[in-house]
Amino acid sequence: MEAYTGFAEVYDIFMDNVPYEQWSRFLVELLHSYGVEDGLVCELGCGTGKMTELLSEAGFDMIGIDASYEMLSIAQRSRTSDRDILYLCQDMREMELYGTVEAVVSVCDSMNYLLSEEDLFTTFSLVNNYLDPGGLFIFDMNTEYKYRELLGERTICENREMCSFIWENYYDRQERMNEYDLTLFVKEQDDLFRKFEEIHYQRSYSIETVRELLEKSGMEVVDIMDATTHKEVKEDSERVYFIAREIMK
Repeated sequence: MEAYTGFAEVYDIFMDNVPYEQWSRFLVELLHSYGVEDGLVCELGCGTGKMTELLSEAGFDMIGIDASYEMLSIAQRSRTSDRDILYLCQDMREMELYGTVEAVVSVCDSMNYLLSEEDLFTTFSLVNNYLDPGGLFIFDMNTEYKYRELLGERTICENREMCSFIWENYYDRQERMNEYDLTLFVKEQDDLFRKFEEIHYQRSYSIETVRELLEKSGMEVVDIMDATTHKEVKEDSERVYFIAREIMK
């Protein structure tokens, strides 16, 4: 089953606890601190465009890439920014841009949807190819600790007026793979609800593996930090930011 089809229509309802504005302020601070204050920035896994719009409002010329046509359709319909945003329906492993960009960003664990080291390396290499000389790549990833201790073998349910979901997680420690079985009930008319089922897969990677693949792709890792504290990564860090710079052009 394809991911983010039925879920796309209610994604923003269930993600209303995600601090997009706080995350965007931090991303802007990071970009500015490394000399990226305007110009072209590409977001991978942009979904419904929440972060893309916030970065656009911060003064960047944004390109949003996502593999889900349904998510991008919502991004186009719900646009509030007066600035032009280019949305492209592409698999990040096959991304094609019209030229280079000053930075590439990715949030909400989009990189964990890449299920093999080969996929990660392919994506990192493409990012490196489309970065300006010295351009930045900033992204986050869920950690193995989060999948193993907080998500794996756990069922999460939520009931809203217009929709409800059952989210079942199964984590394979040997394969480092987390399976999300998602069942949605979306209200269509009167008291009738339509049922959708989706299966999502994410994989965890060690920090060392991600660092090695970034360096192999031609980038220099300049910082790795806990996404919550913005300090050193610890054993119980749930999400990690990676900051890399293009150095080979």
